Amino acid sequence: MSGSIEKQIQNEATQTEAVGSDGIDRRGFLKCMAWAGTGLVWTFAGGVPTSRVFGEPVKPSAQSDFTFVQISDSHIGFNKPANTDVTATLQAALRRIDAAPGTPDFLIHTGDLTHSSKPAEFDTLDQILAPRRQVFYVPGEHDTSVDDGKMYLDRYGKGAKGNGWYSFDHKGVHFIGLVNVVQLEGMGKLGQTQLDWLKQDLHGVKSSVPIVLFAHIPLWAVYPEWGWGTSDSEQAFAMLKRFGSVTVLNGHIHQVMQKVEGNVMFHTAMSTAFPQPAPGSAPSPGPMKVPADRLQSVLGITDVSFVAQRRELAIVDATLSGMTGEHRESGL
Repeated sequence: MSGSIEKQIQNEATQTEAVGSDGIDRRGFLKCMAWAGTGLVWTFAGGVPTSRVFGEPVKPSAQSDFTFVQISDSHIGFNKPANTDVTATLQAALRRIDAAPGTPDFLIHTGDLTHSSKPAEFDTLDQILAPRRQVFYVPGEHDTSVDDGKMYLDRYGKGAKGNGWYSFDHKGVHFIGLVNVVQLEGMGKLGQTQLDWLKQDLHGVKSSVPIVLFAHIPLWAVYPEWGWGTSDSEQAFAMLKRFGSVTVLNGHIHQVMQKVEGNVMFHTAMSTAFPQPAPGSAPSPGPMKVPADRLQSVLGITDVSFVAQRRELAIVDATLSGMTGEHRESGL
C-alpha cells in the first residue's frame, strides 16, 4: 500500500496550511485534557509535525509541506441517549474540515468506524466518506468483534498485512497503521506477528525520517484499569528509539490526552459520536450522556500539519462548538 497510494495522494493534494511557533520544552511534558475539543489539523513541513485546531486562525509564519486530518470513533449505528444521531455529528465534523483554510491531503480514521460491525453501518460510513479524497483506516474493536474483522478487511484492508496493518510514505514521512484490537486481553495487543512485520518495515527507513504511527487503542498506558493501553507496545517503541521524530495517533478513549516521552509524542483524539468519562472518574468506561446543548463541545476531530525546517511540535484542540484549547512544545 505504498507506491500507488503516494501517487494518488500527491495527485489529490492541493493546498497546504501555515503553522505557528512557541517555546515550551517537550522533555517530560505531559498534558491531559478530557473533552478538549474537536481536534487537530496535522501539518508536516520539512519532516516536523505541527498542529492546530479547527477554527484557530492560520499563522502565516511558515508554509507546511502537507496537512492531514484525523477522525475517530464514529460508531455508526449507535443510537442511545449519549447521542441519538451519530451520523449527523460525523457530518458536522466533516463540515468543519471542509470549512478550514486549505485542503488536507488525506484523512486518517483511527477505528470504531461502526458500532456493531453491521453491513448497513459500513454502508452508511462509506456513503458519508466516499466523496472525500484518500482515507486511511485502522479498525477498532467494534469493527472486529462480530467476525474477527473479516468484513472490515474486505472493505478497507486491500493490500494490508495480517489483520489490517500496513505502511506508506508521503512527502518524506513514513506512516504506519497498526492493529491492536484483535487479540484483546484486557488491554490492546499487537502480537508477535505484527511486531515482526514492524521490525522488517522499519529496517530500511532512515533514522532521520519522521514516523507517524496510528492505531485504535492508545499505544501508551493511559489507564490500564479500563484497558486503555497496549500490553506489548514497549516492544514496538524499542524499535523506534533511533528515530528523531515519532508521532502516535490513537482513538478509543473519546477524549484528548497528550503525552511526550523523549522522541515520541502521543495524542488521542475525541470521538465524533459521544464522550467517555475521564480516566478513573466513573466506575467504568462507556458512553456518557451530556446535556444536548453541550454535545458538540465534547466531540471532535484532529487537524495535523507538518513543517520540515522547524524543530517544533504543536498540539491544539477545539470543539465542534468552536471552543479551543492549545498545547505546544518544541525542541524536537
